[in-house]
Amino acid sequence: MNIYISGISGTGMGPLALMAKSAGFNVFGSDLKKGAILGELENAGIEVKIGPQNGEFFKQKLQDGIDWFVYTSALPETHPELMLAKENNIKSTKRDDFTAFLVDELGLKMVAVAGTHGKTTTTAMIIWAALKMRLPVSYIVGTTLGFAPSGAYKKGDEYFIYEADEYDRNFLKFHPWLAVIPSVSYDHPDIYKTEAEYVAAFEQFESQSNKVIKTGLASNRFSLAGEVRREDAGLAAAAICEMDLAAGEPEIISVLNEFPGVGRRFEKIRDGLYSDYAHHPEEIAATLGIAREECKRLNKKGVIAIYEPHQNSRQHEVRSGYKSAFNAADKVFWLPTYLTREDENLTILTPDDFIKDLENISAKPAELGDKLKQTIKKYCDENYLVLLMTAGPADSWLRKNF
Repeated sequence: MNIYISGISGTGMGPLALMAKSAGFNVFGSDLKKGAILGELENAGIEVKIGPQNGEFFKQKLQDGIDWFVYTSALPETHPELMLAKENNIKSTKRDDFTAFLVDELGLKMVAVAGTHGKTTTTAMIIWAALKMRLPVSYIVGTTLGFAPSGAYKKGDEYFIYEADEYDRNFLKFHPWLAVIPSVSYDHPDIYKTEAEYVAAFEQFESQSNKVIKTGLASNRFSLAGEVRREDAGLAAAAICEMDLAAGEPEIISVLNEFPGVGRRFEKIRDGLYSDYAHHPEEIAATLGIAREECKRLNKKGVIAIYEPHQNSRQHEVRSGYKSAFNAADKVFWLPTYLTREDENLTILTPDDFIKDLENISAKPAELGDKLKQTIKKYCDENYLVLLMTAGPADSWLRKNF
């Protein structure tokens, strides 16, 4: 079966392409820009076209035959590749439909990690422990892993560990053998118009699952930095116990205490400089908790936070939650909001709008550029821990400059 994936090199679609390739499917695809998974795709022998998605590469592959066109939620209905797929009567779905097909086709038991916060780290922790303990697992996680590819399958695997995203109601396509849920708090107002609607989606997801884990082993049994990371480890340990009934808790705890972390989740860029995907008040507070513990461990002077909000429509919903979210930071530099999938009727909130709501914290507006670059360098040189939190382009800017 020939699978064409549009948006193939990002963390949402790339791991799926890797798993499908490992499972014996012929996979190829396109992307407008180079994504975080591009290197892994090339190493796996997957053909990727980077550049304008004007349909030319699609037409070329159409001559070889395309059985299934898989596309990211970000694709508009007028996207040339999507229009061509429909014109040629090619089966066209988002990633969740194809993922569900893979699970059924390969006869795997799905271990799905879903939740507003913590799902990427918890998923990666389960993968880490499962691989270390040689359990028969395939997996997909929405980030890069330093210890393994971001998506994998091998013949004989019994379990499928999956980061199940609630955006666009993706996770409701699945009926997991085991659901692991770190947290649920209102998000994605562009999809879920009310908090009740958001909670109802998770309740449906739970009802579709054979078994659900919401609490794990006690966090004080782990030595990882940050209470939230220790709580994620407790959930990962509980999931491993379900997958391997013979495994002893001391062994699982020992393995998880060696967890090396994942890309964009308190990821060390250089000495004293970290990047994290946090873009919700609860995530920010939890990540700063990790930073504060790490700061103490490394004998740093304090924590400097740089924050780029994500999506203006989301900010109107979560704005009130920022009031105390940054209390663990010594200073905050607030970047303009990264705008995407916006409601044009909403006023664009500025850094000053947010800053005036904060309590007990020194904060000021900032812009990506030379001035911020020098500021970061200054605080790193003065032995501070500097943490960027963003789901937008500031992460790429940081890596380019540091």
